[in-house]
Amino acid sequence: MSEAAPRGTGKTGPVVRPVWRHVEHVMGTGVSFTGRGPADDGVRAALAAAVALLHETDRVYSPFREESVVSRMRRGELDRSRAPAEVRRVLELCERAHCRTRGAFDAWADGVLDPCGIVKGWAAERAWRLLHDAGAADSCVNAGGDVRVGGGPGPSGTWRTGIADPRRPGRLVAVLEGRDHAVATSGTAERGGHIVDPRTGRPASGVLSATVCGPDLMWADAFATAAVVLGEEQAHRWIAAQPDFSLLTVTDDRVLASPGLPLAR
Repeated sequence: MSEAAPRGTGKTGPVVRPVWRHVEHVMGTGVSFTGRGPADDGVRAALAAAVALLHETDRVYSPFREESVVSRMRRGELDRSRAPAEVRRVLELCERAHCRTRGAFDAWADGVLDPCGIVKGWAAERAWRLLHDAGAADSCVNAGGDVRVGGGPGPSGTWRTGIADPRRPGRLVAVLEGRDHAVATSGTAERGGHIVDPRTGRPASGVLSATVCGPDLMWADAFATAAVVLGEEQAHRWIAAQPDFSLLTVTDDRVLASPGLPLAR
């Protein structure tokens, strides 16, 4: 899990700026919105639109809602060719993720559709962009520990994201710092062996947590899951070929970070 916080420091000391916050319980988790600067009418309207987007995403894609489009497809009541156009595009993204991760990410594990590994990051990224485009460029969306941040100019525009240590509850293994990136973490420490290697059908093991940092939360989320499946050595070789993405893995005996990971000093 990761959690972002603003960092505001100027030449003469801490920079005091207005901060607004909102927490919405949706998609089975808490999604928090944080912004620095005034929340004018445009920002408030964008926040309302972002919250509505998340609820609509849950309504359409949740496999836990009986009447969602995904549940109807799982029951064979709705063919892919007749699904809404946006759903078809999301399924195409799932297929792209499968290819980009060498089969380590699969929304059709065991032949049953479950796009949750793509959808949460995809929706949170879109929610953040609604805020950004409305003028809230210095803002953060945290979807259950998967984080999208964007900072304004100057030293006060950076964000610090803490990465939990799966071996030591309540402690951090690293802190990432930057002004425009996404951070997603997957692992087995909190929920046990829930991540299945789609290539073997068995639970992934070896990597306790994998954190991916990059320019888009949807891909960071999918890549983090894939990294757990691939294992430490293979995952680091693979992520090196993904432009603008970097990786931190935690195993029982070590922490390994990509050279480009924006670690706080």
